[in-house]
Amino acid sequence: MVHAQLDPAARQALALVAVEAKTRKDLSWQQIADAAGLSAAFTTAAVLGQHALPEDAAKAVAELLGLDDDAVMLLQTIPTRGSIPGAVPTDPTIYRFYEMLQVYGTTLKALVHEQFGDGIISAINFRLDVQKVADPEGGERAVITLDGKYLPTKPF
Repeated sequence: MVHAQLDPAARQALALVAVEAKTRKDLSWQQIADAAGLSAAFTTAAVLGQHALPEDAAKAVAELLGLDDDAVMLLQTIPTRGSIPGAVPTDPTIYRFYEMLQVYGTTLKALVHEQFGDGIISAINFRLDVQKVADPEGGERAVITLDGKYLPTKPF
């Protein structure tokens, strides 16, 4: 049976334990994702309390991290999503994404609506990828791909 969380506290507590186990075992998110058989982005979001894992993936993640049966069950529950308390994030990395949307949010909206019409980009039927690439001018760049299904507004 599928169960949903009413309060994010249980998943947040599990996330703390899971990240501690990840650190203690010196694992990468990719290694955890490989055990789960899912993408690094989805698995990371699930372990951090933002997605439910399928049963086999939850068992594999729990085994790799040394988590108990209660954790296996919790990893499968539909979470109360949204992990940033308050209106403006204070973590510098998360804030940069907030800043990007403050600067480019209306541009993204205008371009999406011009190309697709009235509607939204799904965050449910969605893929996320983060890649590190060399910058020809020196250093490194982050390439972040947000790949969501377009859902048109339907009059009713």
